[in-house]
Amino acid sequence: MTTLLSPIIKSKELLQLKNIGEFVLIDACFGKENYEKSHLEDALHVDLNSELSDIKEDVAIGGRHPLPEPADFCRLLGNLGISPSSHVVVYDDKNGSNAAARFWWMMRALGHKKVQVLDGGKEAAVKAGFPTKSGIEKPRKMNDYPVSTWSLPLSSIEELDKVSQDENYIVIDVRENERFLGKKEPIDLVAGHIPGAVNIPFMKNLDENGDFHSPEVLKNQYSKVFKDKDSSQIIVHCGSGVTACHTLLAIAYAGLEIPKLYVGSWSEWSRNNRTIAKD
Repeated sequence: MTTLLSPIIKSKELLQLKNIGEFVLIDACFGKENYEKSHLEDALHVDLNSELSDIKEDVAIGGRHPLPEPADFCRLLGNLGISPSSHVVVYDDKNGSNAAARFWWMMRALGHKKVQVLDGGKEAAVKAGFPTKSGIEKPRKMNDYPVSTWSLPLSSIEELDKVSQDENYIVIDVRENERFLGKKEPIDLVAGHIPGAVNIPFMKNLDENGDFHSPEVLKNQYSKVFKDKDSSQIIVHCGSGVTACHTLLAIAYAGLEIPKLYVGSWSEWSRNNRTIAKD
């Protein structure tokens, strides 16, 4: 039976994994060019836009970063040399808020147990003495990962229509407070938030050094919000379904059940003639 690892791994622990046979290191930093210039040794690159998303011409359909079909992601995992027995660690340059947490969520949604996000990202590993390389690493390709569907809970714009202002549900918006309040919107077309949503910016998952708070601190933080709700009554979103995964990662690190992810997030809601709140 495979043990479910902590979703967060520290740099010193990563150094100990380096020479394990079924270990796969994934670089989810933005830009293939940056990866080619410098990445952690043996790390394989994944791209948020082209590999972890199925971006549509019309952003109103699914938002800015819709999920790909599970079969397409399984094909990617096979090309990366990842099998159900692989120990996978993923990092980015934003401590998980760029694409590492999204990759982690997608693997967990396939039922993969041994997948972790590197606390502190690439910078922390370099400081700990993990070697870096330039160029492109060659994966040991395998058959497609053997899964057919996402198994973690997902929400939809139709469900949000029904429950966003229902006191039996909690809708969490993890964007920064000024975007939530509608004071600015640097990415999407309209500023504001989903009526009834509460704002817990994802940065609250991190301490003053930019590392994840301890599981105890995170459990206390989120338990106060969740109160007597179970995970099926909690929906987490952001701008496009990427940074929300950072909060889902923090919740899992706290030892709590992973709530629903609304992938379309604000980028979908704000483009579909839905009511917009700005208070």
